[in-house]
Amino acid sequence: MNIIDTHAHLDHIENLEGALNNADQAGVTAIVTMSIDAESCRKNLKIKQAREKPQIYLAFGMHPSDADRGRLDECIELIHQYRDELTAVGEIGLDFWYKWVRKDKEKKDEQRVIFRTLLEVARELNLPAVIHTRGTWRESFETAKEVGIERAEFHWYSGPRDVLKNILDRGYYVSTSPSVAYSLESREAMAYAPIEQTMIETDSPVYYRTADYRLDKSCEDGFQAEPKDVFQTLKAYCELKKIKEEDAITILNSNAKEFFKLD
Repeated sequence: MNIIDTHAHLDHIENLEGALNNADQAGVTAIVTMSIDAESCRKNLKIKQAREKPQIYLAFGMHPSDADRGRLDECIELIHQYRDELTAVGEIGLDFWYKWVRKDKEKKDEQRVIFRTLLEVARELNLPAVIHTRGTWRESFETAKEVGIERAEFHWYSGPRDVLKNILDRGYYVSTSPSVAYSLESREAMAYAPIEQTMIETDSPVYYRTADYRLDKSCEDGFQAEPKDVFQTLKAYCELKKIKEEDAITILNSNAKEFFKLD
């Protein structure tokens, strides 16, 4: 069974060659790798150029955790320079949960400026936007709508139901990660969102709890994700939705191909 990991950070994986070999052997045929700043964009470009299997697709952007207005122009230049090799502008968004942002209006405003600017770049270049949002779900959605983004994915969505409804009504997508096995917020979102507007991912190399964590909050078991673990996302997602994996993967892969315009 072939599968696509729609969201990973390959430039952050320590044993990348091993992870890509594991992915290829497991049946991961394509990976969309996200970037968090200009340096990350360049690293991911080199990774793509050096590897044939799995097929690697690029998204360039500036993550809110790395929001730096002084380096934004450099990131935008790379997006324009490599536009023909990109499948999305991402990962971009708003996140006010970081300790260094919570009570800092200037940092919040910097995130807002960068997010809106990169959304405008995505619209100008007719590229989809991959959006990160925590605690800022409503504002992130409203900003994307105001800018006029036609294709957006709210990755690893775990926010309120009413904002999720607005996202879906707008025709946007949401995605989930291995956290759908144990996170009540992720499970509630995925139970509500139709599979036709859903994608699956790993967000590698994020560390995840095991499903048992839902039952025992003292459980310390877990794993650091790599692209092959998109099969864990698929398994947990299908158990939640009560659908067969072979039926789900056809739809989920089709969603990814359509959204990112993959070969």
